[in-house]
Amino acid sequence: MTDLRSRLRAVPTLTGTPPDWDPSRTPETPHELFVDWLLSAIDQDVPEACATTLSTVRPDGRPNARVLILKNVTADGWQFASSSTSRKGEELATTPYAALTFYWIPLGRQVRVMGRVQPATPEESAQDFLARPLGSRAEALVGRQSAVLADRADIEVATKQQQDRIAADPDLVAPNWTLYTLHADEVEFWQADQDRRHLRLHYHLDNTWKKELLWP
Repeated sequence: MTDLRSRLRAVPTLTGTPPDWDPSRTPETPHELFVDWLLSAIDQDVPEACATTLSTVRPDGRPNARVLILKNVTADGWQFASSSTSRKGEELATTPYAALTFYWIPLGRQVRVMGRVQPATPEESAQDFLARPLGSRAEALVGRQSAVLADRADIEVATKQQQDRIAADPDLVAPNWTLYTLHADEVEFWQADQDRRHLRLHYHLDNTWKKELLWP
């Protein structure tokens, strides 16, 4: 039987078709370029273009990562949401720095965003919560994310209880639900090249945004 190393080496990589891109003709701030790339991915039907890997730091110093959904991006920063009592919420409370990684395979593009994370006001977090689908709100109200699950049937019971609460009070908000903003001080845009001559444009904040090309 073929060994795993050989199987992995046979898997095609860099299968996307990168658009034409001239790094010398880019905006002075990274969020403008990011929005352009994000909307291009959405317009070209890249699956789950808003999905991003959020990397945080555990209290013991080890990294932790998971995939979630980008809520918005402005000149102020990149937004995502979670319960403050979730693992990521607790990690951000201890070490308020994080990284977001976007990878749009069909376009051969990746973006890495790094910086300090700050929670929004309770009012902004409540607005985000109430915009979520019913099932998502019910799950968040259960409030047991990452706790040990003894029986999968318990999920249905707990979720149904919270759906009934929402039906009785449509404005009910999970008390720990938090909208977070990552205020970037580094953003890197990466576009693939079949010959591994990848294009890399790095923005870094030093009072004002500065940008530079990086070696592949």
